[in-house]
Amino acid sequence: MNELIEKNLETLDFTVAIPTWNGAERLPQVLDRLLTQTGTENIRWEVIVIDNNSSDRTPDVVKNYQHQFTQCSLHYFLETQQGLAFARLRAVNEAKGQFVAFLDDDNLPASDWVVESYNFGKDHPQAGAWSGQIHGDFEVKPPDNFSRIQAFLAIREHGQQAYIFDAKNLKLPPGAALVIRKQAWLESVPQELIFKGRIGNLMVGGEDTEALLHIYKAGWEIWYNPAMHIAHKIPHWRFEKKYLLNIARGCGLCIFQLRLINAKKWQSPVILLKTIFGNLRRILHHIIKYKNNLPNDIAALVEFNFYLGSLLSPFYLLVFYFHNLSKTSEATSQNIE
Repeated sequence: MNELIEKNLETLDFTVAIPTWNGAERLPQVLDRLLTQTGTENIRWEVIVIDNNSSDRTPDVVKNYQHQFTQCSLHYFLETQQGLAFARLRAVNEAKGQFVAFLDDDNLPASDWVVESYNFGKDHPQAGAWSGQIHGDFEVKPPDNFSRIQAFLAIREHGQQAYIFDAKNLKLPPGAALVIRKQAWLESVPQELIFKGRIGNLMVGGEDTEALLHIYKAGWEIWYNPAMHIAHKIPHWRFEKKYLLNIARGCGLCIFQLRLINAKKWQSPVILLKTIFGNLRRILHHIIKYKNNLPNDIAALVEFNFYLGSLLSPFYLLVFYFHNLSKTSEATSQNIE
């Protein structure tokens, strides 16, 4: 591991990494915002785009923008392993910056986002990761009581005071607009994460939180910096009922495994019981509270599906392990043949 860290020692101050899949239409807005960053005169920085198997004009878009980046460089990398976890891992490995900032291709940074992100990292040497405010830029009006469920769409507005996130209770920022200290990632995050990103119909998340929990476990702090501002563009289809329910259920399905990361072995049965009975209580409370209105209250229904996913998360883990065991056995059989 020490050899890996030495091999990847930073040569720049800051890297902005943009993982994307078919982002040809969205990328220009992000790149335009990065071209107009202020206060970066004394920062040595770069922008890298990690193309996660796009089938559109994403490579051409990046190529057409490269000549416009004069204060910093713009690079393109193709990551063929599908999944946001693989794209972010590739970004860390390719980044030359001491700090690596992840921007999704629908995240529009404020003009001072880079300098505020960089200064915070310099001023907080124990911070392994930090994130700021993520404001919704909505194509259509959000549903009623949206503030209760906005975290599922990575909308985070936690006030004007900086603080350390409560990692023990899984209260952590999303991967969108997250900045990490490369040293912290290389020292603590496994080369292969359990959760790969939202692939398929289940839309199981958790890869962001998984990485952050490993960073926290290694002794680093995870911070909220209110001076960093991002506008997160939310298209109309993300308010569709099916999408919201799927993403909430997917967030819940990873809960049990995430809680095990920083737990001792003897705590596993306790966490299992708390996961099952705690979410059963929440589900029953929701049914009693909303009664016949539950199917019509989108915020309550999203919360219900998150609790349901959390309840099922220990059993989803078994399916996950048996699926991987089956794949391993199949690969072994093929090698023998």
